[in-house]
Amino acid sequence: MDLPLSPPFALRGRLLTPLDDGGTTYQPDGLLVVDGSGQIAFAGPAGARTGAASEAIDLRPWILLPGMVDLHAHLPQLPNAGLGAGLDLLTWLERYIFPLERDFDAATAERLAPAAWRAFASAGTTTAMVYGAVYEASLDATFRAAEAHGIRAIVGKVMMDRGTYDPTIDPKVILDQSLTESAALIDRWHGADDGRLRYAVTPRFAITCTADLLRESAALAAATGAYWQTHVSEDRGEIAEVARLFPDSIDYVDVYDRAGGLGERTVLAHAVHLSDRELGRLVETGTRVAHCPVSNLFLASGMMPLGRYLDAGLGLGLGSDVAGGPDLSIFTVMRTGFYVQNARRVAGVEEGRILAPLDWLRLGSLGGAQALGLGEVIGSLEAGKDADVIAVDPAFTAPVPGVEDDESADIASRMIFRSHPDMVRAAWVRGRRLEGPGSRG
Repeated sequence: MDLPLSPPFALRGRLLTPLDDGGTTYQPDGLLVVDGSGQIAFAGPAGARTGAASEAIDLRPWILLPGMVDLHAHLPQLPNAGLGAGLDLLTWLERYIFPLERDFDAATAERLAPAAWRAFASAGTTTAMVYGAVYEASLDATFRAAEAHGIRAIVGKVMMDRGTYDPTIDPKVILDQSLTESAALIDRWHGADDGRLRYAVTPRFAITCTADLLRESAALAAATGAYWQTHVSEDRGEIAEVARLFPDSIDYVDVYDRAGGLGERTVLAHAVHLSDRELGRLVETGTRVAHCPVSNLFLASGMMPLGRYLDAGLGLGLGSDVAGGPDLSIFTVMRTGFYVQNARRVAGVEEGRILAPLDWLRLGSLGGAQALGLGEVIGSLEAGKDADVIAVDPAFTAPVPGVEDDESADIASRMIFRSHPDMVRAAWVRGRRLEGPGSRG
């Protein structure tokens, strides 16, 4: 099948999307019209635009969905996905991750980053917020690969001054050097291609950062309009070490609060073990959270009380957390998150709202977009938004050939609980097709 490479075009398929107003729409015979600028001109029933429908590329019974949003992943770690099961977070970092990132120089990034972006797109992810390594040149290579591929990417150079795997940096100048390099990357890449590429100032987490680095990095993000991303409250051993290193802080969230790091442009990964005070402070400041249930189980870090957080009004989306999570697919993240909520229900400790399949689909698309402040631009298939779209072939999720679902909740449930690595057949960002999906058959 010849699929469009660039706008304008029209696609006919089974259209399923969350809506900005809080609802969901499903059109068994839907039409998506993309204009020459790569924006959605129409998304609705094919019968409402009979002329356009007759000229559209007919993908039925494929399902048209908004592209998935991955709020947390580590691009240099992708080669180690699936390794280190059973280790705690800090041991896993020392044994599997820091040695890998130490070798993520510019040459490695030039080789790995293009394949990584293709892998994200193959999983149905059209927007990815990722961590790089500590090397400025490797970040330039990573951005160049994203620029060429077409994915919507938010990337940051990891900042570490309490402990670093880069032996070439003089400890006496590491803070200034990291800030200078981050500022230079922001100048080159933040807002590139009319905002498709953006920068996230990225202190790794409190254990590897001094209070000075946290404060100065937060100030840099605020001054430039960049995002600020780091980790919080992932593992109880990590939390104890943060308490030891920052004895004057009330708790883990307070470490970042004192640094000026909280706010609507901040995405904190994990947040598994928040106290009521910490949760309230994140909600109060509009700070966003990346929920990463797969990696939380893979490293035995804990099970987030998601219902409690949602009822409190916390803004969050989903993250694969590769390589802590062994799979880039946000559909896998949805499935594991559902199982975590059920496990907490069985244990009698889950509080608040239980998410159904359509809720998880919203969280993985529009929820992630809203967490990034991009809900008016992406996250749903609605007129006026950018055409960040994926096409899913339900033949890959059917339990036996010929089984088809007609209800939106059933369709979402199949994609979540019977997700298949080849089910995403195509992906577009701003109406431009991404390399990756469909390459395996």
